[in-house]
Amino acid sequence: MNLFRKKNVDKVLADAAAGYGDGEVGHSLNKTLGVRDLTVLGIAAVVGAGIFSTIGKASFEGGPGIILLFIFVAVACGFSALCYAEFAGMVPVSGSAYTYSYVAFGEIIAWIIGWDLLMEYAIGNIVVAISWSGYFVDLLANIHIDALGINGIHVPAWLTIDYFSAKAQNGLAWQTAPTLLGLKLICDLPAFVIVAIITWITYVGIRESKNSATVMVGIKMGVILLVIFVGAFYVTPDNWVPFLPNKMSGVLKGIASVFFAYIGFDAISTTAEECKNPQRDLPLGMIYSLIICTVIYVAMALVLTGMVNYSELNVEEPLSFVFNRVGLKWIAMVVAISAVIATASVLLVFQVGQPRIWLAMSRDGLLPKIFSKIHPVYKTPSFSTLLTGVVVAIPTLFVNMDVMVDLTSIGTLFAFALVSAGILKMHANPNRPPSKFTIPFINAQFLFPALIAAGLGYWVWADMASLQEYFGWHEGFVFTNLREILPHYLFAAVLLTLAVLGFKYRLSLIPLLGFVSCSYLLSESGATNWERFIVWLIIGLIVYFLYSYKNSRLAHVRS
Repeated sequence: MNLFRKKNVDKVLADAAAGYGDGEVGHSLNKTLGVRDLTVLGIAAVVGAGIFSTIGKASFEGGPGIILLFIFVAVACGFSALCYAEFAGMVPVSGSAYTYSYVAFGEIIAWIIGWDLLMEYAIGNIVVAISWSGYFVDLLANIHIDALGINGIHVPAWLTIDYFSAKAQNGLAWQTAPTLLGLKLICDLPAFVIVAIITWITYVGIRESKNSATVMVGIKMGVILLVIFVGAFYVTPDNWVPFLPNKMSGVLKGIASVFFAYIGFDAISTTAEECKNPQRDLPLGMIYSLIICTVIYVAMALVLTGMVNYSELNVEEPLSFVFNRVGLKWIAMVVAISAVIATASVLLVFQVGQPRIWLAMSRDGLLPKIFSKIHPVYKTPSFSTLLTGVVVAIPTLFVNMDVMVDLTSIGTLFAFALVSAGILKMHANPNRPPSKFTIPFINAQFLFPALIAAGLGYWVWADMASLQEYFGWHEGFVFTNLREILPHYLFAAVLLTLAVLGFKYRLSLIPLLGFVSCSYLLSESGATNWERFIVWLIIGLIVYFLYSYKNSRLAHVRS
């Protein structure tokens, strides 16, 4: 039972107030963030590579109806955001889902989610850094200044790609790369450089990070509004017909791409100890940023699919493509500049988030004390920030991005699901700690089973072929490819179990829907990603039992 030893909320708050830096009282984080700052950080994290890249592929798969998927994923994230907000009002300290799970479920679950978050942030940062490199290199190549005789600035191809991709493509990068001791020197140097710059900004202070994010968000929001306003004049309503060209099955194919666009909002909760009034400001910052970003994504998807036919949008840079397509090349250049700024702002928020997860785990004894060391001048988690920079920067030199995206999404969904489940568990405790933000209680006893029946009925009526594909049914209801469809059956089992529990215990509807939404998206994450994720969790459990279990602060308290 010691595996499920829990943290007492009062003790958590007392520890945070005392400031557990490197094990000594007095080294606390700077409290400088308000609602506006948190909203800006949320927008900085969410409006990035998704709107400049993955929105194109998602629109190609689902047509104009992709806005339904943006709304669905936003609602799913919204349920989880409300759960995050209630936890933030209850336990306003660093640590995000890790700390919340420690309070709700106990140490072993907290370790699992903390280990998961380390993967999520690190891999997410690597993906964003590599994406930034691509935008930056393309921007330099398209700079033309006739007065100075500049016709594009071209970075050597072997400095803009990872080794394995270059070898597989056998293109210019592989052919022109210098050789040392029989090994071709190939790396993604711009990605490494931007991580180094962002790490320095986050190291010197949360105020500097906040100010940098504010500037970058201001620029990219201005560009996005310009794109929506100008693009609206080139919309042809006929391009929105048919609205669902590939039915709902086509829309659902974009889940990984669309969800990747939203994964950043939970990073706000890692800054709890740097908020002036976290119990009020964190919930508002999360909700405001999610609403603003959803409106932006829906508007952008409508403009894109209205300017050109959805079938033309399977491109890496959809915004630049559509404006070049209608002859507005100057807008395409502005979009390219904004893409560089937008992805840098996402990287900034992620680089702020991960060190604070390490900080929280170190305070609890699950990681060595050096991870919770606070810089005496900058008031930031100094060692953890630098280590985050190293852990992200070095892989960006040689890692392939494609393998990383889905693994990032599955880690985030896992965290969202556990936070929603944590609120369900806390609501079941009549002696739970008070929170300045409480999710309104809606009795799920009859409503949740009715929603399940209505959703299944619509699925059968609207797109039976998609339902058969989801469950692996073919002619004669023969099951095929069990490895791929097993997560779907596990989700169906979870759904039925929750329907029974919701009816029996009168569970709260909103966190229940949050858990179910994330569980559904997890079922769509693919068997390969699940296998990689499980391997990562097994490695984490080995670390826990070799070091963290015996060094936990709770272990010493109980002994």
